[in-house]
Amino acid sequence: MKILRTPEECFDNLPGYPFSSHYSEIADGEGGHLRVHYVDEGPGEAAPVLLMHGEPSWSYLYRKMIPLIVEAGNRVIAPDLVGFGRSDKLADRNDYTYQRHVDWMQQVMDKLSLNRITLVCQDWGGLIGLRLVAAAPHRFDRVVIANTGLPTGDQKMTDAFLEWQRFSLETPEFGVGTIVSSGCSQPLSQEIIDAYNAPFPDETYKEGARIFPSLVPTTPDDPEAPANREAWKVLQGFEKPFLTAFSDKDPITRGGDRVFQKLIPGAKNQPHTTIQGGGHFLQEDCGETLASVVCDFIKAAK
Repeated sequence: MKILRTPEECFDNLPGYPFSSHYSEIADGEGGHLRVHYVDEGPGEAAPVLLMHGEPSWSYLYRKMIPLIVEAGNRVIAPDLVGFGRSDKLADRNDYTYQRHVDWMQQVMDKLSLNRITLVCQDWGGLIGLRLVAAAPHRFDRVVIANTGLPTGDQKMTDAFLEWQRFSLETPEFGVGTIVSSGCSQPLSQEIIDAYNAPFPDETYKEGARIFPSLVPTTPDDPEAPANREAWKVLQGFEKPFLTAFSDKDPITRGGDRVFQKLIPGAKNQPHTTIQGGGHFLQEDCGETLASVVCDFIKAAK
């Protein structure tokens, strides 16, 4: 694997992101190593809240939520997926697979000895995070999902999503910050757009972001479809507290919360909520509200 590492100066003076950087060295799956970045805030002895971002964002997405969750007495771990943020990036898009993303984050969990976890996940953070829950449900105390899913390829994907797959691979310039802004209910300022662009000095760094939509299982014979079906079998026996907190203005995942509420035992009688005024990236639009939902859920479910 050819590995790219974003120069540190690209992250100078990020607005609203004062957190210290931490790194974990993990195996890349081919005999080499990758450096994964994560935020680690709050008391080390507290149970961890694992914040998992998706496509094409990074832990910057959670900057409004981290201080509020810490203030409530929790430890927050917010990793950057491989290919994003301050984590290493692979120059060849074919080196990214769904299973590798799961394996890489599993290694981070193991390295940090994370247990009693509250998972908070959105977008691809859910596709990866829910596989982690299914692989080791005993390590998770509760789950909060927001604007995400766990597709098996057995349901027809929308034409809009299939177009997104095509666009992400073929567009000459993959404007990460502009894409995040377009997924918010209100346009972002240029300095925030620039912060989302910071991990990607040029197009060569974006192969992980470009390939992510194509890694979503969209047909029953997708190579990752069986693993997601197996994950669903585990989740359909998951009895620990499971909360949905989708937003009201996300056309991509609208209605997906009902599937989890129906099929997962731990979702029964939970205070599921629809967050008003949030687009796909509800952490940007309504981060404080989502943080409050998470903190209240943790407090009530202890």
